[in-house]
Amino acid sequence: MLDAGRHPKIEILAYSEVEGLRRRRGGFGLKVRRKSRYVKEDVCNACGLCVEKCPGRALDDFDMGLRKRKAIYLYFSQGIPAVMTIDPEACIYLTKAKCDKGAIDYEMKDTMLDLDVDAVVVATGVSIFDPTPLTHYGFGRIKNVITGLQYERLINATGPTGGHLYRPSDGKPAKKVAYLQCVGSRDLNYCGYCSSVCCMYSIKDAMLAREHDPESVSYIFHTDLRNVGKWFQKYEKRAAEEYDVRYIRGRVAEIEDGPDGNPIVWYEDTRQRKVEWLEVEMVVLATAAMPAKGAKGLARTLGIKTDKYGFVETDPHNPADTGVRGIFACGFCKGPCDIPETVSQASAAAQRAAAHVLAGVTA
Repeated sequence: MLDAGRHPKIEILAYSEVEGLRRRRGGFGLKVRRKSRYVKEDVCNACGLCVEKCPGRALDDFDMGLRKRKAIYLYFSQGIPAVMTIDPEACIYLTKAKCDKGAIDYEMKDTMLDLDVDAVVVATGVSIFDPTPLTHYGFGRIKNVITGLQYERLINATGPTGGHLYRPSDGKPAKKVAYLQCVGSRDLNYCGYCSSVCCMYSIKDAMLAREHDPESVSYIFHTDLRNVGKWFQKYEKRAAEEYDVRYIRGRVAEIEDGPDGNPIVWYEDTRQRKVEWLEVEMVVLATAAMPAKGAKGLARTLGIKTDKYGFVETDPHNPADTGVRGIFACGFCKGPCDIPETVSQASAAAQRAAAHVLAGVTA
């Protein structure tokens, strides 16, 4: 990110949205809305003085609502550009507060840019399925049932608990954790496809729990494990042999709120063919991965097709190419994929875009 931020031939238009596209001189004219931060990007140095003085509070989206942030904030500490943004819905002092550096401008408005470009690469990423409609899992009702992404923030050193796996209900360490696979995935009512990455990140999370606490015990409930990448199955076996991760083949039917806030997991063990229950201290839901919010609208703006799930359709022979000449796609906007596959696709999309631009230059 730092290399991209300071590269002389890369201009990052953060906090911006594409609102229009039209053909222009063999390329495209892009209409881009730069949303108002209420902060001057060329003045702000992210010193944090404004954050110290800000009285407003709001749930932190980056930390998955597990803690609150100030109304003026950095989205996350390593973000590029390192510039503050004011949340107008949370700012209770929008017309009165002062910044000693002169970086805040409460009169700032959105601006529109009209850009000439020769190629477009769509890389809109991923959003996470909201498991609230699956009421039998108790998400939002049982405090110690969380999503995989919330777990990632808890176990991260920059997260709300400083990297400690503390339960949301009482702040006690969670030593016995259940991980539920295919929450929303492979479900004809919601996401009828495999999200691809859930099995591996659940195994990784279970291993992290044991690394943080040698007394930790993890249970992974699954219909089947789809660890199809290079050495993935070896990783799965290593988790069981070295980290005491316990795999239970069976779909969870219901989670109850048990004594002391301990979730009780009711499930059918499909190996033993009988109904069982397990009391744990925390449940982690491996929720389905979906196209990013707003991706369908962007696809309509660009004139490219999406499938029934909202993923961008590409040419099977040239998988970076969309149906519009000069517009390419890579990563999760095309379909579920992990980080190495995303990197490979990004390289392919960059190569196809460069070839397209060079062909136009030499034509």
